[in-house]
Amino acid sequence: MTHSSADLPHDPDLDLAPGDAYQARLARVRDAVALRTPDRVPVFGPYQKYVYTYGGLTMRQAMEDYPAARAACHAFQERFRPDLDFGPILAYPSAPMETLGYRAFRWPGNGLPDDAIYQYVEAEYMSADEYDDFVFDPSDFMLRTWAPRQFDGMAGFALPAPWRRFMWSGWMGLNAFASPEMRRTMQVMLTAGEQMEAWWDSQAQYWDETRAKGYPVGFASFDWAPFDIIGDTLRGTTNVLADMRRRPSKLHDALEVATRIFIEYGSAAAGAELPLCWIWIHKATREFMSDAQFREFYWPYLRRGLLALVERGVIPVVYWEADFESRLEVIGDVPPGTMIYHLSATDPVKAHDVLKGTVCLMGSVPNIQLLAGTPDDVRATCRRLIDSIGRDGGYIMDTSVMLDEAREENLAAMIEFTKAYGRYG
Repeated sequence: MTHSSADLPHDPDLDLAPGDAYQARLARVRDAVALRTPDRVPVFGPYQKYVYTYGGLTMRQAMEDYPAARAACHAFQERFRPDLDFGPILAYPSAPMETLGYRAFRWPGNGLPDDAIYQYVEAEYMSADEYDDFVFDPSDFMLRTWAPRQFDGMAGFALPAPWRRFMWSGWMGLNAFASPEMRRTMQVMLTAGEQMEAWWDSQAQYWDETRAKGYPVGFASFDWAPFDIIGDTLRGTTNVLADMRRRPSKLHDALEVATRIFIEYGSAAAGAELPLCWIWIHKATREFMSDAQFREFYWPYLRRGLLALVERGVIPVVYWEADFESRLEVIGDVPPGTMIYHLSATDPVKAHDVLKGTVCLMGSVPNIQLLAGTPDDVRATCRRLIDSIGRDGGYIMDTSVMLDEAREENLAAMIEFTKAYGRYG
C-alpha cells in the first residue's frame, strides 16, 4: 500500500488555493447535474469499506476508533483525490449500537468478523394487522411498537399510553416513566445519546478538515424510497411483496405515510452548499416486482417524493440498484437537470439513449473489474463511458456499487484517467 500521490498525473485543481479548488469542484458537480458541460467529468463516490482497508484498518477499528477512521479517510483522499469527500460517515459507530441492543444489525465484533462489512437483519417488525396502527399514528407506532422490537434498550417505550392521550387527565399516566423498564430505557438513551454525540463531533471535525483542504462533502442527507421504508424497515421483503396482492389497499395507505416520511428525511439536505440526497433503491428490481407493479406501487410515491425534494432545492441522487432497462421510459418522467441517476447494472448506453437531456447519469464502472482486472481494463471502461454517455456532459464517473474491495492501482486508474481524458473543450 502506498500513501504517496507523487506518481499521480498532475491535477490542475492543485494549482488553486483551497478555497478556489473547493468552488471549482462544487461548480463541476453542479454543472453535471444541470446537464451543462463542466470543465471535465466529475469523479467521486461513496467508497465504503475500501477506504479503511486502504488506511490499514479493519472495519471494526473504523467503527470503534474515530480518530483512526478520520486518519484513514484523509489518507484515502490525499492518495486518490476524488472531487467530493464522504469521510467516515459510513463507518457506523458500534458503541451506541451495543448500548441500545440493536437487534436489526450485525457488525464486526457483534456477530461478524472484525473485517466484515455490517449487515442489516431483515424481519417482520410490523405485522399485517398493524398497518392501520402505523397509518393512524406513525410516530406512536414507531416509538411504542417498532422501537422496542428493534432495540433491547428501548423496551420501556412500550409502557406509556400514546402521547396523543396525555391531554386533560392523560398526564396521570406518567407513572409508567417510574417503572424499572422505563428507568433502564432512559438511562440507555442517555448513554447512547452521549456516544452518538461523540461520533457526530468526529464527523463534524472531519468535514471542517476536508473543506479546509478544498474538498466539498459529498452528501447532505440520506433517504430510502417509500416502498423500501415499508419493505426494509417494517414488513420485510417477502411480506411486502405479498402485500401487493393480498392487501394492496393497506399497502397504498402506508405508502402515503411513507412518502411524507421520505420527504422529511430528504429535506435535511435543503440549504446545504451541495444539497445531495442519496436515495438507495432496494426492492424495485424486476426480480422483485413486475413492471406493472413498479408503476403502481413503487414509482408514483417515489416520484412524488423526488419532486417535493426538488421543490425544496435538494438534488436527489437515486441509486438504482440492479437492471432497470425496461423501466427507463417510466423513470424518465422527472424535471430535466434536477437529479442524478446512479447506474448499477443497467446498460449505460441504453440508459443514456432514453434519459439524455433529463438526468445526469453516474456509475457503471464494474466493481469486479476494480478488484480483479488491470489498470488498462479500467481505463478502457472509463474511455468507453466518457465517449458514449459523457461526451456532452451530464455524467459522473463512479463505481457500479459502493466500493468494499479493489486493487489500489485500479481505483487510481479510474480517477486519474477520468481527470486526464475526461476534460471538455
